[in-house]
Amino acid sequence: MRVLPAVWVTFGGISKTEPFSVSKRQYKPTGQFVVIVGDYSTRSEAASRQGGVNVNEVGCYRLVYAVRRLLTGQDLGLKINPLVPGRVRTLFNTQVAERALSVFACEFDTQWLEGALASGAWPEQTRDRAHPDWLYNEYHGQLSQPDPDLLRVGMRYDPPGMGSPDDPADLVNLRKKP
Repeated sequence: MRVLPAVWVTFGGISKTEPFSVSKRQYKPTGQFVVIVGDYSTRSEAASRQGGVNVNEVGCYRLVYAVRRLLTGQDLGLKINPLVPGRVRTLFNTQVAERALSVFACEFDTQWLEGALASGAWPEQTRDRAHPDWLYNEYHGQLSQPDPDLLRVGMRYDPPGMGSPDDPADLVNLRKKP
């Protein structure tokens, strides 16, 4: 906080998590990013909020406008829903030495999907750094072997005049044999 005007970005936390799928293995958390803006003025507290006559006197209100304009609807290159603007709160307006200091917080909400392991399952052994279980591999956590691939599906049905339940009517291969 030695140089003002300034903007700081922080993760404000997760406010709720809701089930997203019927299987209860996908969840949709709602998280919040908070952008804190601050400015000062040697003239007055109003100038620290509204800006001043000099181009160097931006003011917190202009910073709030700029932050909301730039970030609303953006995903920041992350796998999240676009940012939705939320509350803007005054953190403080005060006099520090001979400077009037104003600081505001701009909140942005977003959501994303998180997958859960099956009950009793361990993260999967993988060499793929993009895999969601890579972290457990990197730090030598308890792992399980990957589930085997589903190669074929056998369907048994007994429509009238088409066969019996003891004799599968269809065997569908999902992958060609090598």
